[in-house]
Amino acid sequence: MSWLIILKRLGFLLLVIWAASTITFFIPRLSSRNPVRERFAELSRTGGFSPGDLEIMIAAYSEKFGLNKPVWEQYIDYIGSIARLDLGPSLNKFPRTVWELIMDALPWTIGLLLVTTVVSFIMGNLLGAVAAWPRAPRWLRTFATPFVLLQGVPPVLLGVLLLFFIAFRLKALPLGGAYTVGTQPTWSLPFVLDVMRHQILPAIALVFGSVGGWVLSMRGMGITIQGEDYVNFAEHKGLGSVTIFRDYYLRNALLPQVTGLALALGNVVTSGIIIEQLFGLPGVGSVLNSAIQTSDFLVIYGIVLFITIAVASLMVLVELLYPLLDPRIRHAS
Repeated sequence: MSWLIILKRLGFLLLVIWAASTITFFIPRLSSRNPVRERFAELSRTGGFSPGDLEIMIAAYSEKFGLNKPVWEQYIDYIGSIARLDLGPSLNKFPRTVWELIMDALPWTIGLLLVTTVVSFIMGNLLGAVAAWPRAPRWLRTFATPFVLLQGVPPVLLGVLLLFFIAFRLKALPLGGAYTVGTQPTWSLPFVLDVMRHQILPAIALVFGSVGGWVLSMRGMGITIQGEDYVNFAEHKGLGSVTIFRDYYLRNALLPQVTGLALALGNVVTSGIIIEQLFGLPGVGSVLNSAIQTSDFLVIYGIVLFITIAVASLMVLVELLYPLLDPRIRHAS
């Protein structure tokens, strides 16, 4: 792979980031709503602000956030801020910035989504490949069927069922939260085990909610590959079943699945955010929900833009790594 190809892909990524930033900037401004005025209007319902003081505070904050400038000046300042990785301050938790809020919550989101995505991808593709492999035991091929049936069940619904039956009825696992209330976060083994115990139910909901799709698609790819010439040639050479399954069958069937993994990242992030809110985890989903409830528009726009950039970056990364999985693939210059 040449440096020219890498630079082209990075240039395309920058174009996507610019387009996402522009859309995120202009769509909210199609409305006449002022985020600062909306926020202070909510505070005035519970506080003792006089109309004069309220207008002074709105004017001061609008000037600080640049909302009193022309739209084109706001756009230039906004693009410059994005280039500096500055998503602006939070209206509700000022002077904390949106970037600080995302960085505080991101480890919880990555920890949950990374593990569940890898587990569901490996588990689903192995089960799907075995389900289509004619030499596999019958009981093992039948074992994949229940996971296919779970494909139509949203992870959120699975999460609600797990909470009701396992956490509420059986009281086998915690109802929610990242760790036990009152526990001091440390790097000790008891705290890590406590965190893992609280992550079991949301992880199961995400894994079982997505593994069925991988099983179904991998099974279809496996059935298609069975008639390929290189598989038949390997069988006629007298190679062992394990070698044929691993090197000729599974590896080639797995290539389109890697592309599917990149395309499914958007759905995984969306499901993860909803699951975080359902289980009360302090991830990006909880920050986004809190921002929606408090009309913290800058945080909402910042998180949406951050997720868009993250998914686009991962897709470009998968595209660059694809030739390493299949040496036959060469990017066009």
